[in-house]
Amino acid sequence: MKKYIAIVAGISAMFLMITSCKKSFLDEKPFSAYTPLTVADSLGFEASLVGVYNHVSTIFSWADQQGWPSVWAVGTDIANATANQQGVEVPYYNYASLTPTDGAAARMWNRDYILVNLTNTIIDGVENPSNTSLSANGKKAVSAEARFFRAYAYNNLATLFGGVPLIEHALTGPKTDFKRAPIADVNNFIVADLVFAAASLPDIDAVKSNSKGKLFGRANKYMALQLLAEVYLRMNKNDLAEQAAQSIISSGKFSLIKARYGVKSSLPGDYYSDMFQYGNQRRSQGNTEAIWVLEQENPTSVVGGITDNPQQRRVWGAAYYNVAGMAIVDSLGGRGIARLRLSNWVLYGLFKGTDVRNSQYNIRRRYYYNDPAPAYKNIYGKQIPFTGPDTLFKICPSITKWGAFDPNDTFGYAMIKDFILMRLGETYLLLAEAQLKQGKTAEAAASINALRTRAQANQVTASQMDLNFILDERARELVGEENRRMTLMRTGTLVERALRLNSNDPAKPITGLSAKNLLLPIPLGEIQLNKDAVIEQNPGY
Repeated sequence: MKKYIAIVAGISAMFLMITSCKKSFLDEKPFSAYTPLTVADSLGFEASLVGVYNHVSTIFSWADQQGWPSVWAVGTDIANATANQQGVEVPYYNYASLTPTDGAAARMWNRDYILVNLTNTIIDGVENPSNTSLSANGKKAVSAEARFFRAYAYNNLATLFGGVPLIEHALTGPKTDFKRAPIADVNNFIVADLVFAAASLPDIDAVKSNSKGKLFGRANKYMALQLLAEVYLRMNKNDLAEQAAQSIISSGKFSLIKARYGVKSSLPGDYYSDMFQYGNQRRSQGNTEAIWVLEQENPTSVVGGITDNPQQRRVWGAAYYNVAGMAIVDSLGGRGIARLRLSNWVLYGLFKGTDVRNSQYNIRRRYYYNDPAPAYKNIYGKQIPFTGPDTLFKICPSITKWGAFDPNDTFGYAMIKDFILMRLGETYLLLAEAQLKQGKTAEAAASINALRTRAQANQVTASQMDLNFILDERARELVGEENRRMTLMRTGTLVERALRLNSNDPAKPITGLSAKNLLLPIPLGEIQLNKDAVIEQNPGY
């Protein structure tokens, strides 16, 4: 036997010696490199697109800086930092400390430009004339999905930084001569991508399927139309914004949630809170309002189901577990640590009457001792009194949208819920804003009343319609969901609203806010590395 092994080994060695002299054997084909060379067939394009979704999830999660979700809410009109703040959010209410070395601004710049390059790689590959592996329709579908995400990245950048370097093709090597493009050029580039995407992406009921059913988490044409409406509003092309939003509503593909449904419909709650229950958030789970849900999975059952341990539940949820006599339970949303608290304006001035969005199931305002241990038998079931600093984070009123208890993670480090990034409720708000800006106040009131009817709130009239009312209604409908900072930056109202509605927080007040903060600073590192051209800093930084 050993003789035969030696013979085979000798023949193999001779084969390797002969073939190693041939040029074709030495030629490298770097399948592991993420370059246009590796994106050449349908499987490669599909894998690259899936990678895009994974990267987008990193825009919402940054476990190394757990205050990341706070960056987009504190220092605005809706929220304030607490004694449990982490640190990355500090410059976003103490605005004097917001400088070009800011970590949060650099993070968003980095995430979005990586997304630009990932999508450029796909677009360059699929539009390469030498690529014959896909049909014309196949190429269009791949390009449309990538173009939506490229537009999404550039819209983030344009809203936050203004005019930015415009990169239309994948970078395959170092580049040190970037220049900021005029904001009009960036906007037009975004619109071109979104118009293509809206025309070429599938209807939501025609998205791809797998063995488990429709992949509603993949891009559809209405995602492009929703983002297009927002971009047109930022460009002051309000008639086009109205058309885009109205196209979604009139499609008949979506409807506002108005009845109980899903996994906890038999428990105390309401139809609005049902929409945010773990297991109810997706279209396939009954959420008829969902336009874009960035789906996550519990990593204990799906390896890689989440990215970098999202912190939304911990940031938005009260730290009730720190109160003696309290146990961590699902009915209280699991373990929060209250890195922020809702502003007094949201808690005491925003809602009127019987608005369901202010119900106890949507904003939890009272806590009751729930630990059955003998040591707490005298207080068990009684309401925790509002005394001292506990009210500012341990039992602060908090939204329930991010709450969920995972028995596999009782410490509650990671949030495993989906991200509802676009839904019909916001479509009506975008439509109302577009109508208002054209002087169509009656139509704007009707759009707002569609939401207020669902919320069992008082109807409004045309005479009440102005931008501030619509931004108030956005807070009522989308608090904790929307990127509030970006909304107020887009509408140019950050300074006025934050100072008028949220300037008197007793613990972490807003200071140093001025007009320059309507844009973020360009990261200093990007300016310094760009040695062969000048990237101008935003004014005031």
